[in-house]
Amino acid sequence: MPDITLPFWGQRRKIPAYRITWLEGKGNYTVVHFSDGSEMIVSLTLKKLEGRLPSEIFVRPHKKSIINLLYLQEIRTDKGVTTCLTSGFEIEVSRRKTTQFMKLVIAFQQEFLPLTAHYAMA
Repeated sequence: MPDITLPFWGQRRKIPAYRITWLEGKGNYTVVHFSDGSEMIVSLTLKKLEGRLPSEIFVRPHKKSIINLLYLQEIRTDKGVTTCLTSGFEIEVSRRKTTQFMKLVIAFQQEFLPLTAHYAMA
C-alpha cells in the first residue's frame, strides 16, 4: 500500500496509508485519524485528500468523512446506516450514498478478505 504525502506545518510528511483509520472534514482542513489513536490536522480539504487515497480501501460514506475499510468492524442498520470502526468511532452513512457504499464494501470483502483468511490459516 502506498504512502500518502500530507502537508503539515509548512512541511510534507509521508504517512503509510494503512495507518490512517479515517478522515474527518472540517471546512478547509481535514483531521486525519491514525490507528494508534493519534490525529493530525492538515490544510487540505477532504475532497482533495480523497483523490490521493487508494480507492480500493478508502470510501466516503458521508460528505464529512472517509473511512479505511481495513478498520471497519461493523455496519449497523438499526437507525439508518452507521459504520463502527475498530477504534470505536461510529460514522453515519448518508442515505444518498448507502447503496454505493454497500457495493464498495462487498467488492472490498471479495478482493481482500479471502487473502486475509488464507494467510490466517497458514
